[in-house]
Amino acid sequence: MSLNSPESAVQEAMRLVESNANSNIRLSANGGNCILIVCEPFREFAYIEAIKHLMTNDKYEIIDLNSVLCEFVTANKQHLEDIFVLLKGSIHQIFRTPHGEEGPDLFGLIEQAVMSSLQNGKIPVLIRSGALYGSGIENIHIMENDMIMKAALPLIILYPATREKDKLMFLSSRPASKYRCLIID
Repeated sequence: MSLNSPESAVQEAMRLVESNANSNIRLSANGGNCILIVCEPFREFAYIEAIKHLMTNDKYEIIDLNSVLCEFVTANKQHLEDIFVLLKGSIHQIFRTPHGEEGPDLFGLIEQAVMSSLQNGKIPVLIRSGALYGSGIENIHIMENDMIMKAALPLIILYPATREKDKLMFLSSRPASKYRCLIID
């Protein structure tokens, strides 16, 4: 689906959600429960403004991943300095604690924010997903999260990417998964 303005892309996502089309979302998203609003990276701010203007707090909750990342770094500054030295070759473990281990976990903070939104009956909308670049946390990790897959409400992600033939390129530089989501671009 190709839309030519940030407002129309956001309104299309809202139409899908508000028409109670979760079964249609799941069918189009290969069983997933996510809507990916794809925007060219240089247009991300215009899309964020459209989201803030159109997706009101009574139905939607906007989660700024840049703010979540800053919260994570602020809360774990000393630990992060030490762990960066230890895990230079495994950067992804700095932001996502391996299963069964304890420690600071950016992915866990994202899960908590989404879960809180869902528990409050609001549709979570992730913006500034470019903040995850280099963290080892990919959109597919979020989309395939069990909590999100089973939720009654879908997750919406604003995703700065470009298309190269049939590939979706996150921040115009890295192939991205489009498997568990319905894509609006």
